[in-house]
Amino acid sequence: MTLPRVLFIVGQTAVGKTALSLAVAQQLGGEIISADSRQIYRHMDIGTAKASPAERALVPHHLIDVVDPSETYTLAQYRDAALAHIHDIHAHGRLPMVVGGTGQYVAALLEGWSIPEIPPDTTIRTQLEARAASEGGAALYAQLQALDPVAATQIHATNVRRVIRALEVCLSTGQPFSQLRQAHPLTFAPVVVWLTCDTPTLYARIDARVDAMMQAGLPDEVLRLRDMGYGWELPAMSGIGYREFQPWCAGTADMAAVAERIKFNTHAFARRQATWFRRWECMQTHAGDVAGVVRAMKNEE
Repeated sequence: MTLPRVLFIVGQTAVGKTALSLAVAQQLGGEIISADSRQIYRHMDIGTAKASPAERALVPHHLIDVVDPSETYTLAQYRDAALAHIHDIHAHGRLPMVVGGTGQYVAALLEGWSIPEIPPDTTIRTQLEARAASEGGAALYAQLQALDPVAATQIHATNVRRVIRALEVCLSTGQPFSQLRQAHPLTFAPVVVWLTCDTPTLYARIDARVDAMMQAGLPDEVLRLRDMGYGWELPAMSGIGYREFQPWCAGTADMAAVAERIKFNTHAFARRQATWFRRWECMQTHAGDVAGVVRAMKNEE
């Protein structure tokens, strides 16, 4: 039996995924399923570089504005919702397109992860968060490497929130997190496009986008979120493009310093993304040409 296809357009931040995916979707009758762990949050539009309302009016988008910044949205919830959208889009005779740069979101779909719904253990989590604050995230990552080296290879050392979750599952269940998260055969045929450009060009695009965000009102967006009661301790507010404003809000940094810090942190994030996405040998590399992606899809028919 021939499996229905799903087009994945993945790549580093600011590489041009949104523009490419919109053009391809209009040519191939696609609908876009976001694979961005920050665009799930409502009220966080500029700093997460969401497609504009006008762009979303051109092509149906899914899994954007799913929860409030104070709410938890697990990897398992994302996986289940994305698979449901893939099924529904196929049922309507259209092409599902998974577009984004969150490696674990893409991996959960592309590698068929079965993610355990282990309820949070608030006692263990609080203890681990206290250790992270006092000892640093590296200490927790070292513990994860000892308890579950497989999971440690799948989570970046700087992603303290995911390190804590993996440790929490290990300690609460007595089993390695990686053993609980098994892979199952895919129900679709993926076509994976890695959108890329050279590093100097990418860094220039990142810097230009940060400048555009600042001019578009990102500082006001951050102040609105603060006034709505969303604190810096929330995972949503700890993301790049938001956490850098904390010194500015406290009066200890100016706006130029905030912008430079966002650019620096985004460059580092882009390097980590490249490392993550290179794990898939099935990826086809494209420089952003719509015709090339369309040809890739037709070659898979």
